[in-house]
Amino acid sequence: MTTDTPARLLQLLSLLQTPREWPGGELSDRLGVSRRTVRRDIDRLRELGYPVQATKGSDGGYRLVAGKAMPPLVLDDEEAVAIAVGLRAGAGHAVAGLDEASVRALAKLEQVLPSRLRRRVSTLQAATTPLTSGDGAVIAPETLTVIASAVAGQERLRFAYRAKDGTPTKRLTEPYRLVSTGHRWYLVAYDLDRADWRTFRVDRLGNPFATGARFTRRELPTGDAAEYLRRSMHVRQETYVFEATFAAPATFVAARVPAWLGTPEPLDEHSCRIRSSVGDPVEHLAVRLASVDCEFTIREPAELVDRVRELGARMTRAAAGS
Repeated sequence: MTTDTPARLLQLLSLLQTPREWPGGELSDRLGVSRRTVRRDIDRLRELGYPVQATKGSDGGYRLVAGKAMPPLVLDDEEAVAIAVGLRAGAGHAVAGLDEASVRALAKLEQVLPSRLRRRVSTLQAATTPLTSGDGAVIAPETLTVIASAVAGQERLRFAYRAKDGTPTKRLTEPYRLVSTGHRWYLVAYDLDRADWRTFRVDRLGNPFATGARFTRRELPTGDAAEYLRRSMHVRQETYVFEATFAAPATFVAARVPAWLGTPEPLDEHSCRIRSSVGDPVEHLAVRLASVDCEFTIREPAELVDRVRELGARMTRAAAGS
């Protein structure tokens, strides 16, 4: 019998969060209390914002249903480990759809995981190898969680950084936001040594350390981190107009090209077109297009046409040689 009311409420909540209806008598037996106490505890959970639905009759019982807000969850050991492993596996690669909110969730979960569960998560991840497309750089989940925690807590962040030419530097920043482009993670932050806003590729960032020094968040020039990153990338990187038609439906192509390349525009039910401004090297783009698994025609730029022609000739020679 659980005599401690908070502990009993947590145990009751854990039971209700399984997707089934619990008869009052079974909850009473599980908790070692009377049915009247179960009813009082259900009322307490409702007061805390948990939408518990009751059904009447001899077969009636209690079920946790969807409400207007997301209430706190109670996880057992196996559930916590499963969620942490899944979040860590995804966080290591800047996959489209996995944004800063997902990394914040991982940071919150790992902050409260007992050491014995953290060891289980690390052991499971070390024993598995994800099969990825190779488009984005692999990043240690710990790096993302440290950065996310510093962003959320408004703590100054110190880290080592490797520039594009390989030059190593030390940076002290006020981190603003993590941004995923679909194949890379970036940190938008105020660089204190340079007294200006900067963007940092997270795969070039090492040994991040939250100093504990708090700061008042500054106003970002564009007001939006994603927009600031987009403008910053266009300033640093020469872009070109890309246009190609595909002999496949738009939905087929959209599932096989990265989001940063552009949204396929249907021409008819059997073909589509992409026209966008990109800055990816033509060598990289040629390989990506070859993996779309349908016929396509490149309209521009001319450099990409030449690169695809060279790549096709090389593949033909390789096939002939075999």
